[in-house]
Amino acid sequence: MKTIRAILILILITLTENSIGLAQTYHITIHTNYGDMRAVLYDDTPKHRDEFLRLVRKKHFDGTLFYRVVKNFVIQGGSSDSRNAKPGQHIGYGDEAVNIDSEFSNKHFHKLGALCAPRQPDKVNMLKTSDISQFYIVRGRTYPDSILTKMEKAINNPIKRRIKEQFLVPHREELARLKTSDKKAYNALATEIKEKMEFEYRISGYKEFTPEQREAYTTAGGTPELDGEYTVFGQITLGIEVLKKINNLKVDKNDRPLTDVKISITIDEE
Repeated sequence: MKTIRAILILILITLTENSIGLAQTYHITIHTNYGDMRAVLYDDTPKHRDEFLRLVRKKHFDGTLFYRVVKNFVIQGGSSDSRNAKPGQHIGYGDEAVNIDSEFSNKHFHKLGALCAPRQPDKVNMLKTSDISQFYIVRGRTYPDSILTKMEKAINNPIKRRIKEQFLVPHREELARLKTSDKKAYNALATEIKEKMEFEYRISGYKEFTPEQREAYTTAGGTPELDGEYTVFGQITLGIEVLKKINNLKVDKNDRPLTDVKISITIDEE
């Protein structure tokens, strides 16, 4: 029954994405020697959409490889130094990086087939800017709902402890005194502290999966740990089977497929 439910949800997600796609301006096709994948680019991530299309028109991606394939995680490609790369050659960010501001949104998340922009690590990229000169597509896996809740708590509990230490702990003795001596002053101070704590929590980067995220991650699957860290700017609408085929390829110690997966990209109906 779980398998049937997962298939039905995947069909629903695909149909939903197709209906969303009809309202979007641009679709692309990623051609590979293992088959084609069609994707919609989101209009509400305009910086990523426009820069990606500019590079497609320049044929920047043509002849590059899906050079990083991590099973049940992602396939990543498009780096300029993957073009004509020799077997075993290390491939990274190339010499044509195009950095743009992130465009995070809870509306677009790392479910199966999400088209996303990689970036340099936090230690050299504190603003989490994207490198749109390459891209990755999510394969992921399914997660029990309980694991998603644990992910939330792992991020949120330390935030709550820090906020409590900052705003509540310094006033504990005063609150205890006012509670018995001046109820009005106690209520005023407690309300002030509560509002400060709630505001600080809202701007803290806390984690809370939406119902849509939970439904997708527990059925079709994805990589929820990447949400809020990397920009999702599109979605595969046709060719999920090609994504899975590439993700199952044998790879070397650097996660590069032993058989090259060559890329070219076209803009549909332009």
